[in-house]
Amino acid sequence: MVYALSEIEHRYRKNVHILNDPCMSSWLARLCSPQTFQPQINALVDYLYTGLLMTVMNAEFPQKRSILPTRMTAMHPGAPLETEVFDTEARVVTVNLARAGTYPSHVCYNLLNNVMNPQLIRQDHILASRLTNTEDKVTGTALSGAKIGGDVEGAIVLFPDPMGATGNTIVSSIEHYKKNVGGNASKYLALHLIVTPEYLKNVSQAHPDLKIYAVRVDRGLSPQKVLKTVPGTHWDEERGLNDKHYIVPGGGGFGEIMNNSFV
Repeated sequence: MVYALSEIEHRYRKNVHILNDPCMSSWLARLCSPQTFQPQINALVDYLYTGLLMTVMNAEFPQKRSILPTRMTAMHPGAPLETEVFDTEARVVTVNLARAGTYPSHVCYNLLNNVMNPQLIRQDHILASRLTNTEDKVTGTALSGAKIGGDVEGAIVLFPDPMGATGNTIVSSIEHYKKNVGGNASKYLALHLIVTPEYLKNVSQAHPDLKIYAVRVDRGLSPQKVLKTVPGTHWDEERGLNDKHYIVPGGGGFGEIMNNSFV
């Protein structure tokens, strides 16, 4: 059975999936509101990443045809349940990109443990920080620490990072796995709430094997004529980052608001 992914029309690369999900879009709009505070913030992040991961699992995780008993099998043994279920023997690694990715990765980790084989589910941790210049523009990413629990041979590796702004963190993190962690992953998947056109270009060029899933693409600083076109039609003219590399319209710094720590 092939899962029919609901996504918006765009002209970005085939590895990019911008979801067409009114429920998640509504939650995300509320999360971005200046009137939303804790504990509603983390509750919305929980809802969003539960829905986003379920969508990604449906589209990307291996499935198998199974014949299973139900509570009615004893009375009708000739009519078991025949259905598609996930292949629970797939290895999955979710990567906590601290700090904005800490809670999203935790949400994903819990859900994976309740659907897949918990013995094959792992959560890794990377401490990544923006490098900025004197004008507060992002110039790169510093990976100052990592706790990685083994190889990734044959594993599905997830990066649940709410804001895909410049792409530097994802690019550096995937490079770390490819160069320093043993084994070849079966696939790398990025799970975002918001991405920018700049992010999509940077990450897709650096890691064309990465599949990107997002609830929304923000390109609010693009010319009006560009905003009237299908996203990606004039990719080089699209802009979603301000001069300090924050997303517009965006929702502010999600790492800041989730942790109530504005540093």
